[in-house]
Amino acid sequence: MFYRYSRWDGTQQLFPFDADDLLDALSDELIADGDLARALQRMMRHGDQGRLDNRMPGLQQLLDRLRQQRQQQLDRYNMNSIVEDIKKKLEEIVARERHGIEQRLADSRQRLEEARQRGQQQDGQQDGEGAEGEQGAEGQEGQQGQQGQRGQQGQRSRGQQGQRGQQGQQGQAGQQGQSGEAGDEGAGELDPETAEQLHKMLEQLARRKQDFLDKLPDNPAGQIGELTNYDFMDPGAREQFQELLAMLQQQVMQSFFQGMQQSIQQMSKEDLDRIRDMVRDLNKMLEQKALGQEPDFQSFMDKHGEFFPGVQSLDELMQRMQRQQAAMQSLLDSMSPEQREQLQSAMDQLLQDDRLRWDLAQLAQNLNRLMPVESESYPFGGDEPLSLQEAMRVMQQVQGMDELEQQLRQAQFGNLENIDPDLVRELMGNESAEDVRRLQELVKLLEDAGYVEKRGRRFELTPRAMRKIGQKALSDIFAHLKKDRAGNHVTDLHGANGDRTDDAKEYEYGDPFLLDLKGTLMNSVRREGAGTPLHLEPEDFEVYRTELLTQTSTVLMVDMSRSMLLRGCFFAAKKVALALNSLIRGQFPRDSLYIVGFSYQAHEMKPDALPQLVWDEYEYGTNMQHGFMLARRLLGKHKSANKQIIMITDGEPTAHWEGTRVAFNYPPTYRTIQETLKEVVRCTKEDIVINTFMLERGYYLADFINQVTQINHGRAFFAEPEQLGEYILVDYVDKKRRVKRIH
Repeated sequence: MFYRYSRWDGTQQLFPFDADDLLDALSDELIADGDLARALQRMMRHGDQGRLDNRMPGLQQLLDRLRQQRQQQLDRYNMNSIVEDIKKKLEEIVARERHGIEQRLADSRQRLEEARQRGQQQDGQQDGEGAEGEQGAEGQEGQQGQQGQRGQQGQRSRGQQGQRGQQGQQGQAGQQGQSGEAGDEGAGELDPETAEQLHKMLEQLARRKQDFLDKLPDNPAGQIGELTNYDFMDPGAREQFQELLAMLQQQVMQSFFQGMQQSIQQMSKEDLDRIRDMVRDLNKMLEQKALGQEPDFQSFMDKHGEFFPGVQSLDELMQRMQRQQAAMQSLLDSMSPEQREQLQSAMDQLLQDDRLRWDLAQLAQNLNRLMPVESESYPFGGDEPLSLQEAMRVMQQVQGMDELEQQLRQAQFGNLENIDPDLVRELMGNESAEDVRRLQELVKLLEDAGYVEKRGRRFELTPRAMRKIGQKALSDIFAHLKKDRAGNHVTDLHGANGDRTDDAKEYEYGDPFLLDLKGTLMNSVRREGAGTPLHLEPEDFEVYRTELLTQTSTVLMVDMSRSMLLRGCFFAAKKVALALNSLIRGQFPRDSLYIVGFSYQAHEMKPDALPQLVWDEYEYGTNMQHGFMLARRLLGKHKSANKQIIMITDGEPTAHWEGTRVAFNYPPTYRTIQETLKEVVRCTKEDIVINTFMLERGYYLADFINQVTQINHGRAFFAEPEQLGEYILVDYVDKKRRVKRIH
């Protein structure tokens, strides 16, 4: 086995919190709802909402972030500028061609002037040679002969030069100006007469070119069509136009085929032949698929795979083509009608091959039949101009945002695995991609920590998680308690098996023999003085005081009627039940705790199932009578002297057992009140104390609870739901620990 280590850079830790933090953040959701799947779904949808210091945004925050980025794109760019960009490029090409024509004329004028100057110099030399011959008689005839010979040679030379100039002129007209440049290169040796003839011919050609450029149509499509067959005189203008054509042709192809720009840089005749062959084969495949046949996709890719890098199936190819067509159609739909018409006309001029144009139209029809193209116009309202290439890139980004938005919206109600993390990273950056990945791994974090386990198709809380939730509820309640609230009540009783305190006392018969050795020896020294050996008397012995520990059996009766939920009390009662269960398990393991829920009728609830306890919306009534009956039966199993019922309710009893059925009446009847009070009397006879926590100040409830306390001699409290836990837990702890002080 091999291991690879790298320097820690902070990115190796996916979660900025641990499983305990996550479960604590989920605990209130789980207490309120009882459903792990819904609690996780809410957190995935809305994030931690401050419970994890906003370190985990939810899907809704990611959606807001995505929509903001998309709106920034819409507010930034101007799609109508695409045609203006093409117009601008064409204007630059025409301007450069005009400048090139003028430059050619200027160069020709300069050569003509140089030829004229050479001709004048040659005439002056000939005049000087004639005067010199008249002064010297000797050799005159020889010199004249030589000069005649040179003249004949000059005439022959000028004839040859004129012939070359005519050939250059013909080449310029016959070979689209290229041979004309060669003719001009030799114009430096031309005589003035030939140079002037060439200049006049160049002027005529320049006027025809300028007239052609002056008559170009105003729209880009007409200009492209005219300039396609135009013979440029300026090489730079010719190159610019070819680049513009190549770019537009690539975009036309890319409206069907993604990756075409990388496969074809210039649309040569050979390229068009390959594309034409590929489109025909692709049409055949789509027609076969439409007929229910299985096309040979692999053979197609072996032949034309260069156009479709990375494609693994025909369906994937069709999806890519659909996205490309949708992007182009959305681009056109996002433009004004006038600009759209001009761009479409310009693009139609790019494919001169009628057969290829027909094949592409057939391809669009076949694709739309198998996978209809869905396009949408976008309200771009910015000022920043775009080229066609840039506009296609922006349109693909915006459409990708639409696709990602749909994934995020669907994930709020389903599986987060359907979110494409690569698409998130491409469109929203690494931070958002990590946020999505954290949401996808939430359940795994809890599972690895042993807090959830999969049972069938669902994840459920483990007993460890339930204990953790109870401890969280307990700590939440105690966090609000004042330090001086606990231990305020003192008792004169003591226990035999309590915990030792730091206080000592003189030993009395019956006290636990927890000897205070130091205090005992010092008593002997004080009595006899210093010296050895020490002699101990019975009155010298001191023992530590002990803390009273009582054993209690408790039933927590929780009202689960409809009003408890509507008034927002059910969550508080459930949280108290969890906290009390955690407190007794952790600090008072000898105690017994039962939880009874009552509405239409009463039933026992297991403490381990409390986090998943849900309110039954179909049950009406507040059947306290049945609750007291069930609580009395449960407490009857124990021999402890301390038995109590803690009842949490927000209303008077409205139901009771009448024989074998439940009688429900609202407002409550006299019989319901009396049958319930009879059960209170039975509890009192069995030394069961009833403490009631009222969550509502209603007159009828207060009157009923007063009758209960008069019969049972228990206590009654009015408590807000937020402080309910403080009352119950402080009272419970105070009754559990008391210190005996004997004087």
